[in-house]
Amino acid sequence: MSLSNQDRKIRVLVVDDSAFMRTIIKNLLNKDPDIEVVGVAVDGYDALEKVKELQPDVVTLDVQMPRMDGLTFLKKQMEIKPIRVVMVSSMTSEGAAITIDALSSGAIDFVEKPSGPLSLDMQKVADEMCRKVKAAHKARIHLPSRLTRETDERPRYQKPETYEAPKKEDEGFKELPTKTANKLVIIGSSTGGPSALMEVIPRLPKDLGAGVVVVQHMPRGFTKSLAERLNRASALYVKEAETGDVILENQVLIAPGGFHLVLSGNKEVKLNTEPPVHGVRPAIDVFIESAAKVFKEHTVGVILTGMGFDGAKGMKLIKELGGKTIAQDEKTSVIYGMPRAVVDMGLADRVAPLDSVSTFIEELLR
Repeated sequence: MSLSNQDRKIRVLVVDDSAFMRTIIKNLLNKDPDIEVVGVAVDGYDALEKVKELQPDVVTLDVQMPRMDGLTFLKKQMEIKPIRVVMVSSMTSEGAAITIDALSSGAIDFVEKPSGPLSLDMQKVADEMCRKVKAAHKARIHLPSRLTRETDERPRYQKPETYEAPKKEDEGFKELPTKTANKLVIIGSSTGGPSALMEVIPRLPKDLGAGVVVVQHMPRGFTKSLAERLNRASALYVKEAETGDVILENQVLIAPGGFHLVLSGNKEVKLNTEPPVHGVRPAIDVFIESAAKVFKEHTVGVILTGMGFDGAKGMKLIKELGGKTIAQDEKTSVIYGMPRAVVDMGLADRVAPLDSVSTFIEELLR
């Protein structure tokens, strides 16, 4: 007997502390013929019970909630039974930091509330939210590694009156890189990227001997938190790229959300807001096109998890100029779209599980 259309719908649990937002998100999702909202929850405690009761395919999860916030719920639920989660985030500095930690801890993707925690204009992101719920339903669940768990710093989310800034000696301050790089590692990632980057960047040695640039598909405001989290976990110095930065040995630059990153002939970073490429900005291909021509055979390109085919054209250029390439394998990719494009085109020198990518980067640099 064939399944009915109702049975084939993606079953979604909506978690948000605002009754208004729960209603808006529920109504927007239910307009999609492939999605059915099977329940709502008011906070993390309620969500733990509703997940157990309703067994949803996907959970949309508010970031900032009283009693139990989205990140705490996510970590508890992943310990009980891993689920597919799409965060619904407000772009405050705290909201962005929690969202990045959630993505590093197993959430598949996130949708930004257009105008803060109580957004009356969620219709603006309705299509994006439905698209990401559908993608999450097909995605592999990525469980956080030991590196991710050890980097978690819960005190940052305490109320301001109870928060004490960390002492300088506890912050892991690093000597700033100064030597211009002669070798470059370019890492491109999209859906599932933050958790993948947490598996790769912290495993690279402090004396890598090359500069690293990461192009992660992400909107403006979130990449700074991503860079800060990676910096806390890594031996290399990690920062969000700015115009005027130079590619330095043993430094990782993260392309800022909302900008294309390009490289000048003297290895200096420039940012622009030219139209999106492959529907995204920053685009991996845009950066590779400029950078590979500068570093030529001294380039290692890496394409990690993500939808679409951004990066494939750039990997072809890297190969043509004598550089080396790595693609994440299917088994460890949350979404095997971008790496598949590279592999299917015969452009990957190495096809590697996520925990081996850093080892292959070192090998190919040598």
